[in-house]
Order: sequence, then C-alpha cells, then structure tokens
Amino acid sequence: MSQEKISIKNGNGQGITLSAVIYFPEGFDQNKKYPSVVVSHPGGGVKEQTAGLYAKKLSENGLITIAYDASYQGESTGEPRQLENPYIRTEDVSAVIDYLTTLPYIDTENIGAMGICAGAGYTANAAINDHRIKAVGMVSAVNIGSMFRNGWENNVKDADAFPYLIAGSNARTADAKEGTQTLPLAPMKEEDAPNEELREAWEYYHTDRCQYPTAPGFATARSLTQIISYDAYNKAEAFFTQPLLAIVGSVAGSAWMSDDLLNIAATTDKKKYIVEGANHMSLYDRENYVNEAVSQLVPFFKEKLA
Repeated sequence: MSQEKISIKNGNGQGITLSAVIYFPEGFDQNKKYPSVVVSHPGGGVKEQTAGLYAKKLSENGLITIAYDASYQGESTGEPRQLENPYIRTEDVSAVIDYLTTLPYIDTENIGAMGICAGAGYTANAAINDHRIKAVGMVSAVNIGSMFRNGWENNVKDADAFPYLIAGSNARTADAKEGTQTLPLAPMKEEDAPNEELREAWEYYHTDRCQYPTAPGFATARSLTQIISYDAYNKAEAFFTQPLLAIVGSVAGSAWMSDDLLNIAATTDKKKYIVEGANHMSLYDRENYVNEAVSQLVPFFKEKLA
C-alpha cells in the first residue's frame, strides 16, 4: 500500500468533507508511529497536481504525507464551488491535522506542514495559529493578500487595491441576484499573461503540462472581500516559533513574499534555499527543480520531526 484516498469530515463548522490522499513510505508498518507532513496546494490547484507530487516524493523518503483538496474545491464538498476564502483555507490545514491525530500510526508530536504558492502562505498562517505544526516548509510561497494588494512583483501600494474590495462587494450582490461571479487565479488565456512567468501559470493549468478536470484555475469573485485584507503572516513576529524552510527560485517574481516572512518570523531557526535558474512555476513540476527542492525538504523535516 503506497497511498490511500480518504474523506475527512472537516470540523470547522461548514459541513465540509475534504477529499485527500495519504502517501505511505516503503515498508509502512501500521503498528509503528511515523512523522507526517500536510501538503497544501496552490490557489486554483488540486491535490493531483504539484501538492500530490511533493507529497509522493516526501513519502518515498520515509515520511507519511497527506495532500488534500481545499474546501469548496477539487473533490471536496461545499458551495459555492471555487470559493477561495483564505481564512477557510487556513483552517483546512488544521482540519487535516485534526484527522491525523486520530490515526494510531501518526506521531502526533511530530506533524509538519508545507505548501506551494498560496498553499505555503496558508500553511504559514496555520502554523502561527496551530502549534501542533512543528515545522514548516514553503515552496514558491505566496501571501495571497499581499499578492492581490501589491501585485506579483510588489510594485502596487495597498491603497491602490481598494477597487478590488469594491469589486468583491459588487460580486456578492451579483451572486445574490444572478449566480456566482468568478475571477482568474492564473491567466485563463495565454494572451492574458503579463509576463513569461505567469504565461507558465497559464500553461500549467490549461495545457497538457498539468491541467486537471477539477482545477479550473479561477475563484469566486466574492472571495476578494476576504483576500484583500488577509495577511498570511499576521502576528508571525510573535507566534511563528517553529522551524522554517523557504524554497524560492532565483528568478521568481514572487520571492519577496518568502522574504517577508523570513524577515519577521519569531523563530530563530529559519532558512532560505535558492534554486538557481528556477522561477515561481518551475518549482511546481519541473523534475530537476522539484528534486532539488525535495533534497532540502526531506532532511529538514526528518531533523525537525525527529
């Protein structure tokens, strides 16, 4: 048994069932206890894409891992579909940990968490709030609030994002009258991409590179009323005390969002690892870059979850 598809009853009060896959290491013995890592997917993604790839590779190196679909997304339940409420996504991480603590073969004192893109930001926020998380890994981290407020390359002022709040409020009104309004989380068409890095986001989600039927690449527009004011790193200077490994591409436009957390996190056990030549999207699925990231994540989690 190398993996098992499961359903998790989410205890966060929304009546959601999360769809997830647990990956087991070779020689798994259910009578032993293992460290584990929760893996969270990017905004617009699902467990069958980069989150599942990292989860599988970590399990091949002796860890139990679990990749899951966020509430309202993928094969998880909930309406409206594709809601990207960052507070709920943060709570999803803890909901998966709730489930892990019920399994007899999980060492509940050694649970780690990692994420890719927005999933990394949500993981960081969960770690600030939930100290059952003993170590945090981030790959191409995105603080989704900062990204929407300040732009992909951090060149927009907070105040200039105010129209997005208005758009989110208007979308909620339209939803009530007409049905769900949506917005892209990655370019929906190649010609919509403002640069090569985000063209790769289109390629990842909408071509044979990694498209998946349950990952449409958009979110509900009403989500903007939560996203714009959200800060994944809120109170990290006081409460983020766990070991942290941030992996970034050397040419990633999003790298500043990893630096933001590294600069303020209360922990003294924090490290940035730079993958030379990689951009933000390269670390999702390009084999050489993913393997290099995994070569750092495996010893990090094995040391910190020992």
